[in-house]
Amino acid sequence: MNFFAPKNILLMVGDLLLIALSAYSGVYLRFYGLPIPENYSFILPKAILFSMFMFFMSFLVDLYNTENSIGKKAMLLKISFAGFFSSVILASIYYFIPSLELGRGILFIAIFISIVLQYAWHIVYIFFLKLPVVGKRVLILGTGPIAQTTGDILKSGNNGFALAGYVNCIGEPVHVPESSIIGNGDGLFATVMKEKVQKIVVSLSERRGTLPVRDVLDCKLNGIDVVDGPSFYEQLTGKLLIENMNPSHLIFSDGFRMTMMSRYFKRGFDVLFAVAGLALSFPFLIIVPFLLKLDSKGPVLFKQKRVGEGEKIFTLYKFRTMVADAEKESGPVWSQTGDKRITRMGKWLRKTRIDEIPQLFNVIHGDMSFIGPRPERKFFVESLKKQIPYYSERHCVKPGITGWAQVRYEYGDSIEDAIEKLRYDLYYIKYQSISLDLLIMLDTIKVILFGRGGR
Repeated sequence: MNFFAPKNILLMVGDLLLIALSAYSGVYLRFYGLPIPENYSFILPKAILFSMFMFFMSFLVDLYNTENSIGKKAMLLKISFAGFFSSVILASIYYFIPSLELGRGILFIAIFISIVLQYAWHIVYIFFLKLPVVGKRVLILGTGPIAQTTGDILKSGNNGFALAGYVNCIGEPVHVPESSIIGNGDGLFATVMKEKVQKIVVSLSERRGTLPVRDVLDCKLNGIDVVDGPSFYEQLTGKLLIENMNPSHLIFSDGFRMTMMSRYFKRGFDVLFAVAGLALSFPFLIIVPFLLKLDSKGPVLFKQKRVGEGEKIFTLYKFRTMVADAEKESGPVWSQTGDKRITRMGKWLRKTRIDEIPQLFNVIHGDMSFIGPRPERKFFVESLKKQIPYYSERHCVKPGITGWAQVRYEYGDSIEDAIEKLRYDLYYIKYQSISLDLLIMLDTIKVILFGRGGR
């Protein structure tokens, strides 16, 4: 999912404008027929603060995640939830900074109006995406497993695309419903014209001897957008389709570029945020060790060798969350749901991610970055490299405290989970940028506040 796609930007800008309008409406409705007090004659700063918190809470409740469809009732609940928590936070801020206060009556009026307007706008937005002139009709060239995966994703979310159907080609296996197959490769151009298709996604299991080159070229020359299946999959999901990936995809595709200037900038970002993080988390550095000693026997800090950039080994630091010598009998194993080795204090530390705070020292030392793929142990890395293609490629960047896989996928304890997380890690490596790092930071706050993914 491209969070910063134009359609998503439109949705978010619309929300911001309507939330700001709600603040102004609250003032005028509160003083309707009465003179507006002098301290409300210029309410722009108050409206900006109100909009900022309402928008941020909307982000935290996944209101802008268009990857999956949600019902109208669930949408209304999310918007109402965001409004309720915004009112709690804003009331606290108003207590300390009275000059920014909207006023209790105005605040509740503004939040009510904002919920109504946001809900109406999101309903209109979904309807807007489904309009023929906006929601592009997509034809999938292929009927195999890759085509099936692409089609399922198209049908599952409010992504601005409508599935027109599938086109079968000679020698291509059929993994899609036969009722959805609307043509074959030889008559591709005629099918595209008949179905008023605007985009063709080439999702063939094997292109050699199968791809109808002449027909695809005719479509391209007549203004039909033709895209590669894996690239379209990346656009919709925010991860790479590694099953269909070959070395040429890594070599010749856009992305997988990290300039020296970008490296220096990222390093400066890492040091700045690590120092700020240590300053903000200083109370935890004092309190947590004391609580750990009270809760269970063993050292406060947990040290473990992990694989870093270039597959170099480094020592990772965490607050201990398991009993001492947890792997003495079992050897290296992934943590499981309900793992009895995790202490009472450890469960809370893992849920809140406070156990990761000592890794800020790893960032300052240069072993880790603030954002990147999570570092694994050498034992698991050697095993996964043998079973998963391109697993080693995740070590071309520094590992991170948080990352795209961590905010998009829950804790993994199997080969299947490792494959799924690798999709996200490679997507991050391919498209890493300031905007993507910012999104990961915001999503990390969401994960911490709602305690998702910890085990």
